[in-house]
Amino acid sequence: MTWHVLGAGSLGGLWATRLSRAGVPLRLILRNQQRLADYQSAGGLALTEEGETSLYPVPAELPDATTPIRRLLVACKAYDAQAAVAEVSLRLRSGTEILLLQNGLGSQQAIAERWPDCRCIFISSTEGAYRQSGFSIVHAGRGQNWLGDPMNPNAPAWLADMEKAQIPHVWNRDIMSKLWRKLALNCAINPMSVLHDCRNGELLAHREQLNSLCKDLAHLLRACNQTEAAVGLEDEVLRVIEATASNYSSMHQDVHNGRRTEVSFLLGHACRAALQHGVEAPGLARLLEQLRAFLQLRGLPTD
Repeated sequence: MTWHVLGAGSLGGLWATRLSRAGVPLRLILRNQQRLADYQSAGGLALTEEGETSLYPVPAELPDATTPIRRLLVACKAYDAQAAVAEVSLRLRSGTEILLLQNGLGSQQAIAERWPDCRCIFISSTEGAYRQSGFSIVHAGRGQNWLGDPMNPNAPAWLADMEKAQIPHVWNRDIMSKLWRKLALNCAINPMSVLHDCRNGELLAHREQLNSLCKDLAHLLRACNQTEAAVGLEDEVLRVIEATASNYSSMHQDVHNGRRTEVSFLLGHACRAALQHGVEAPGLARLLEQLRAFLQLRGLPTD
């Protein structure tokens, strides 16, 4: 079965090149005619791994192509995901599998609710990749991809395609725990790195605030029936900060480059969940207020 990849950015390009290299049938979906023309001029996707660059001429098409979509990897930002799927919705069929590779929470549930006849697979990824320019992708760090379906614990047969493509993966029967844990880590690290304008490692100078945030987040996770995701949260936050000490967080990079952040699907989602469950989380609420004021001052969207 053909894979369709919606979004030729860093992770979408990383998945597409590896699937193509393994001989798995796939097609890229690019958002408009200009983007398609630029892609054709580039000759395909370029992937750099360990200093070696290879070109993969993956076939590409526009959203309004007429062929049905049976398996769709959605690799765009969380705030674009629902609109991107809507653009190809006439091509979806009952039972189409939609793989959602977004940060945070909220966009996945919105898509699953809007297209109930499709099977939505949620993905949490720790792979490192960035787009160098145009359609050139750099695989910057090996990680893991956890996949799962909150409505159906059975693993799909197409995981064999990922094995063939050497895309690291684990089928997780409790994917929501994994997604909540990653959301909590991002909420503790990303906003503070923006407000303090610093690399991750410099956050260790703000241990008291980190401790307070982790307490709020652990309280929230337990209220959301994600007790396992709350265990040892602060210890893991500190481990991640130390392991990525010289890096700037993805949210910091977005702000630095004048791009919209995914605040609504990270800290915003956590604060909405706290209100919904009646959880006292003053540190989280204050951090969201400060972050939105910071973004507004710089002319960036606050949602």
